[in-house]
Amino acid sequence: MAVTSKTGPDTRNLIARLWRKKEARSVIIQIVTLTLIFAALALIFRNVVINLEMVGKEFSFGFLFYPAAYDITFSPFIEYSSRSTHLRAAVVGILNTLLVAACGIVLATVMGFIMGILRLSTNWLVNRIVYCFLEFTRNIPVLLHILFIHGLVVIHLPVPKKAVNFADTFFLTNRGFFIPHPVWEPGAGIVAAAFVISIAFVFFFRRWAKKIQDETGRVYPVFWISTGVIVVMTAAAFLSAGMPLSWGIPELKGFNFKGGLAIKPEFIALWLALSYYTSCFIAEIVRSGILAVSHGQTEAAYALGLRPNRTLQLIIIPQALRVIIPPLTSQYLNLTKNSSLAIAIGYMDIVATIGGITLMQTGKEMETMIIVLLAYLMISSLISGFMNWYNKKMALVER
Repeated sequence: MAVTSKTGPDTRNLIARLWRKKEARSVIIQIVTLTLIFAALALIFRNVVINLEMVGKEFSFGFLFYPAAYDITFSPFIEYSSRSTHLRAAVVGILNTLLVAACGIVLATVMGFIMGILRLSTNWLVNRIVYCFLEFTRNIPVLLHILFIHGLVVIHLPVPKKAVNFADTFFLTNRGFFIPHPVWEPGAGIVAAAFVISIAFVFFFRRWAKKIQDETGRVYPVFWISTGVIVVMTAAAFLSAGMPLSWGIPELKGFNFKGGLAIKPEFIALWLALSYYTSCFIAEIVRSGILAVSHGQTEAAYALGLRPNRTLQLIIIPQALRVIIPPLTSQYLNLTKNSSLAIAIGYMDIVATIGGITLMQTGKEMETMIIVLLAYLMISSLISGFMNWYNKKMALVER
């Protein structure tokens, strides 16, 4: 009895001491909050399963291993046919989503930075043209842009027999842009290994050069040395392996082109529309970031003899990035999520595959939506994580 009477007060005193400490109290609150959240999610999930059983549906992901029985016309990364499983269709959809998001982010960033800088041009005509384009584009829903570009590609481009021919190698038609496809032969692994090794060397060389610059002030031509190492090592491996590369050239057979790589009009329309639409928002972010840098920085650079383009490159943009990166992350996420509108023009992304045709075939509404949500959550987390790392890397460091 004596032991029991001492244990109670000691436990209460320990909890009281922990609660009075700010760090411990914060941890306790977070643990309790997470416990309540997971308990609520478990309750919701249990109710969903019970309700599905009441209407004769079993909560299961076994349908993923059944044949999909539908075609996907654009699968540039992995082989797919109508005999493939729903799981493979989901993978194709995720890869297509990643492809259009990555290409859109690159093009939108380039266009956004160019238009953001032009918005600050002292040339009245250039400034007004860019301003009108930005305002016009931003105030029209992105879905209309997608449908407009898709209509231009499908209606106004020629049929395959009258394709726009570029040196009998590239062909532009209303069924897509047909380009040569690389075919790697035995020995390509040596080239790939040399390329990876050169990238690793460049990574460590850049870190070493930065360390030397910080310690001594000596600057190495990092860009040219890095480029030379990658090109020379890869080219040497390519030649020593007997040039293990050939090209599959598109050829007109019947009513369409065969061979090569076909970039479908749905991808082209979605990529261009998402890119120039998002670039208009990025342009305003870039403009505001540049304006956030004190004009005294520009005047000091001019006083030191720097030209305007070098001032922008070396002085203004590096400081403006601290303001640009956080809202830029939001635009990248918006572009990725807006890619779900691809279903309007038949581009087979994750929404059109697992969240569209698979859902209608199997009747697994809950399971397919969970897969779609997790896919977008994964992609958004990757983008946010990378941009947070880059934002931390670009932050000013006090010495």
